[in-house]
Amino acid sequence: MTKKYFLLFFSIFLLNSFFAQIKLSETAEIGIITAGPGKALYEKFGHSAIRIKDPAIGLDVIYNYGIFDFNQPNFYTNFAQGKMYYLLAKYDFKYFLNSYRHDKRWVKQQVLNVSQKEKQAFFNYLEKNTLKENATYLYDPFFNNCATKLRDITKIAFQNKIDFNPKTIPEKQSLRFLMNKELHWNSWGNFGINLIAGTILDKERKITEYMYLPDYVHALFKEGKILGNTKNQNLVKREDVLLDYKENTESFSIFSPVVIFSALFIFVLWTTFRNKQTNQRNKYLDFILLFTNGLLGFFLLYLWLFSSHITAPNNFNILWAFAPNLFIAFLTLQKTPKKWLPFYFKGLVVLLVCVGLLWILNIQVFALTNIPILLLIFVRYLYLSKHYYPL
Repeated sequence: MTKKYFLLFFSIFLLNSFFAQIKLSETAEIGIITAGPGKALYEKFGHSAIRIKDPAIGLDVIYNYGIFDFNQPNFYTNFAQGKMYYLLAKYDFKYFLNSYRHDKRWVKQQVLNVSQKEKQAFFNYLEKNTLKENATYLYDPFFNNCATKLRDITKIAFQNKIDFNPKTIPEKQSLRFLMNKELHWNSWGNFGINLIAGTILDKERKITEYMYLPDYVHALFKEGKILGNTKNQNLVKREDVLLDYKENTESFSIFSPVVIFSALFIFVLWTTFRNKQTNQRNKYLDFILLFTNGLLGFFLLYLWLFSSHITAPNNFNILWAFAPNLFIAFLTLQKTPKKWLPFYFKGLVVLLVCVGLLWILNIQVFALTNIPILLLIFVRYLYLSKHYYPL
């Protein structure tokens, strides 16, 4: 949903106030632009933007709320803290279209059925927001992004006389369910987002909240209605296919999560079987397993307790990525084991059972690629709870 390639154009057009006080002509058009998914993770959901075209005054620009810069000061620190700052950029539409032509991504345009007053309202609102003091906003991938901005701006321009309530789209879906439909289940992006996102993504949502995804912006605008005194009009007057490319799809990779995690599960299963046969314990396996598990748990706790990520709290992945394991890992290296450690591992087995119950009850949905990880640690914890041998 985001693009970073046009910061140069953003800088140029931010300084250019030629159109700041202009009045649009009768020939002006407001277009909702939807682009297909790209290869990078931040492009996987596609992209949404607003185009304003007025041939009478030689205007054809894109308003793009998806600009970010990896090189901005403290970008990664801000990202970890949930402070992701994005920019609204205005630049020539031809540059926008050329970028997607280069990436071979489809682009569609929905020309809105707007009055002259509403055209001007769109234009004035967007022009005001391109000013330096207004262009930056606090981004959230689910609640405040390039797609939701289009929904909100349209409501403002039409003074909330818009009905986004199509009969063809099921109601009360969760944001996680919708996200999982967009991202291939066996991808690192799907695994990572499901890992760091808590139960807020599992709540049933109104249809308008689906519009954090460009596909649903396109679908809801297509069936949207303008509420009137006598009859409701279609929100979209015309749809144009500007670029017609086949949509990118995920290809199988031996480095995909399910392959990597399944291989690790088989290795741990085989090692545990050998340990049981020889009445031994592989201390290096236990240390690495617990240390990485605990480190991951501390990361998830940090996101929950100390970051501003809206989706991070109430994340029950911390039940299997268990932060105390970071310290327990060092105890497994001791020659004389602590007598209480088998009971600790029994407790970890109980937590894994709780994860399964939360999943079954749909309180939190976990990534499918979690299954081999959960099986891996379940087998090892169960073994250590019954056969914790001294070194």
